Amino acid sequence: MSVVPTGSMRGEISESTNPMTENPKSGDLVKFIAGKLDQALEELSEAKAFAKGAYQTDVFQHAETLMNTEEGMRALYERASQLEDRGVFYGGPWANSSKLQPQLVSGSLKAGGVLPVVEALSELRMLAIAQGLCEGKDAEGAVVTSKEDARDFLDEVLALNLEFIFPSHTEAERIEGGPHREMSILLFKLISEELGLSSLLEDVVSEIEQICVQRPIVTQRVRKMIEMAGRIPDDDSHSESVCERLKVYTSAIDGPSELSKKFPVVADYREALREVSDNEVLKREGEAFAAAMNVTGLTCPHYAVLLRKLRSSAPELLPSALGLNDVGAAELAQNQELVLRLIRFCILPATAQSIYGFARLLEQGLLSRQEISVGLERLVELDILPDVKRKVLASRSKHDGVTANALIVAGVISVFGQPLGLGQGNNPSCQAVRAISLWAQHAQGYLLETVISASREGFIEISFEGEVLNSGELDGGLVDKIDPELDVISIILTQHLDKIYDAMMKKSVLRPEDGHKWVNPAFYGRWVPNGFCSIFNTTQTVVENFEHFMRRFFATRHPAYNDGHSLMYPNPVGILVTNSHGDYLGPHAVSIQRIEIDPHGLLRVYFFNPNNEGRQNWGNGVKPSIEGNGELEGESSLPFSQFASRLYAFHYNPYEEGEAYAVPMKLIEEIETAARESWGKAFKWSNE
Repeated sequence: MSVVPTGSMRGEISESTNPMTENPKSGDLVKFIAGKLDQALEELSEAKAFAKGAYQTDVFQHAETLMNTEEGMRALYERASQLEDRGVFYGGPWANSSKLQPQLVSGSLKAGGVLPVVEALSELRMLAIAQGLCEGKDAEGAVVTSKEDARDFLDEVLALNLEFIFPSHTEAERIEGGPHREMSILLFKLISEELGLSSLLEDVVSEIEQICVQRPIVTQRVRKMIEMAGRIPDDDSHSESVCERLKVYTSAIDGPSELSKKFPVVADYREALREVSDNEVLKREGEAFAAAMNVTGLTCPHYAVLLRKLRSSAPELLPSALGLNDVGAAELAQNQELVLRLIRFCILPATAQSIYGFARLLEQGLLSRQEISVGLERLVELDILPDVKRKVLASRSKHDGVTANALIVAGVISVFGQPLGLGQGNNPSCQAVRAISLWAQHAQGYLLETVISASREGFIEISFEGEVLNSGELDGGLVDKIDPELDVISIILTQHLDKIYDAMMKKSVLRPEDGHKWVNPAFYGRWVPNGFCSIFNTTQTVVENFEHFMRRFFATRHPAYNDGHSLMYPNPVGILVTNSHGDYLGPHAVSIQRIEIDPHGLLRVYFFNPNNEGRQNWGNGVKPSIEGNGELEGESSLPFSQFASRLYAFHYNPYEEGEAYAVPMKLIEEIETAARESWGKAFKWSNE
């Protein structure tokens, strides 16, 4: 998890005063502290609900002390089956084990304060469930997490946290691992011993493949996974195929060409290229990089060095070096002067990942549009505010001399080339990310204007019903502090967009319908139709007119009932997200990209999920796919009826509505049943 569970969970014992660090081999001391923990657990169990927070602090303090040795960690595991029943997780986001998310574990373990301690206790609780020592129950005592669920959870946690399983003792890892790094290493050592690591490489490689097939713009996490996967000890359980699959990704980020393998240091590679005058050698180098990039979506710093060499000595080789199709090659030829300037300015070892977006941008023919070529040129010379420069440069872990302007231009190129590769990071900013994605697809000139305004003036402006809202004059919004694991353009724009969206919603709060009806067309622009339909009443607490809602969705979106009016632009819709058990988690903003028959003959909704991960399990058999069903890069998809069962609001054109009456009642009833058995359990229905 990644948030403070309760206001009282703030206790922390410093390293200097921790008795376990003074004599880590003392079995007597472990027994003494474990006894203190047992007493604290007993007091917590007996405490009234309103007072449990105060008693939890004592438990966390004793647990933190024990976590500093292997023996102490083992003592905690022996008590793990008691943690849930005694109220250790009461009142916080760890309370229900079925709602835990593996991708949040690392952030909590690296945080300050008490968060790492609670997170570690939660992992021990899950380990006890996986080993059959206890059951994962909710507040009412119902079993919500099975042995299999807990094992699946921990398998993914292991795959995502290889740095703690196979630690290297570099300064970077010591700093990035957080103040409780050694505790985390001991925790994962225990989990690994209990569960074994025989299948870990297969799990990690599969995770790498599933992340990369979505083509994210921000690739630091998957790069770290690839690097760490190389630390997994080789044994007879690893098949040759899984090792070869990993090699594809390792070579993509380290260097897949003949010379890059020979000269792994980028500076040495640059010197070696200076001696190459044979264009055939350069052609082979470029083709190797392009092939690796097109398979994995990843690049390496050497690739940027090569493109810069080709720019000056053999520009005719750039199409093959970028792996361009015929459209991309023609676009490059038509705009060669601009392409060469952009490579010189912003294709650097520090921005090498933007090469993938650059190739996709060329294949879309975007440089031939004047507003884009002019906007990019303007960004090159833009006078950027000091605060924006600081934010942009802070997004990089290395200080390698790259300018903020170069990072911004490279960032725009990535967003234009990969509009579905955007993600919100650990930020409640799905609305802002959805807007950037929409504009990157259909309003690139407008997006450039907002980037320029935010970078140079420090604000952006959007009109709402005749009133101009200036982000620099607004407070509020959901995003208080930006999680830095975002692409550069999102770092610049997210808080501005979040403030404006929040202000629009506040101005609509007293209206008789859901405020999104008015806000979305104003915020996103003319690409959003004014028709709006929601399943909720005006208080947003009661489900009403579900049949009417569903008939309208079919009549405007399903090709059998919508009179042939297919989508022209991405359609912002609201879904009700559920966990792997179908339990309601909350509302979420996604965009329907298209609705088409998949390769297997099934009608599917293809959508953009700004939540970084398109393959979440929503329970009850509803699991979005990211490949194998006709998905384009960055898309998720679901069969039409499954998607409809999680839908709660959408926009439509009232003049393009088909035959709602023709939708079979049986089909609507099936969707309503699926809704009632998942998120619907958390709401009152008007016909109950």
